Amino acid sequence: METLWSPWRYDYIASAGSDTNQSSGCVFCAIQKSPERDESNFVLHRASHNFIVLNIYPYISGHLLIVPYQHLAELDAASKETTDELMDLTKRCQSALREVYQPAGFNLGMNLGRGAGAGIADHIHIHIMPRWIGDTNFMSTIGNTRVIPEDLATTYRKLKEKF
Repeated sequence: METLWSPWRYDYIASAGSDTNQSSGCVFCAIQKSPERDESNFVLHRASHNFIVLNIYPYISGHLLIVPYQHLAELDAASKETTDELMDLTKRCQSALREVYQPAGFNLGMNLGRGAGAGIADHIHIHIMPRWIGDTNFMSTIGNTRVIPEDLATTYRKLKEKF
């Protein structure tokens, strides 16, 4: 039997079901307040109302998050300026991901609230991921394991120049 190691997922798995955002503070707010750590936090771009960051628990290479600076749990609480820029940055992410990865399609979405599957329920954000035909295979459907072909630092280097 072969073993596929993914130690970076342990913190995520260990905190499943707990309300880590309440007890340890909001990771997005912490990232927002640390521009000097943008590279180590994998922040690709900072705009006026939002920033773009790699998901550190990606479903696939190139999994990006577009995050408002304002700590909001509900999309309808965000200002028009914030949501307009949120969509503009999402479009910019799609263009960058298309250029770098040449995917066959994209997944785009938001999980609003813990009941909807939000891992960070108190701070809205949009997910965008490149997708390829056949990228869900026996490892994810039977083995309940994702295989991600590049590390976060490589993804960051590939995408940073596009922003």
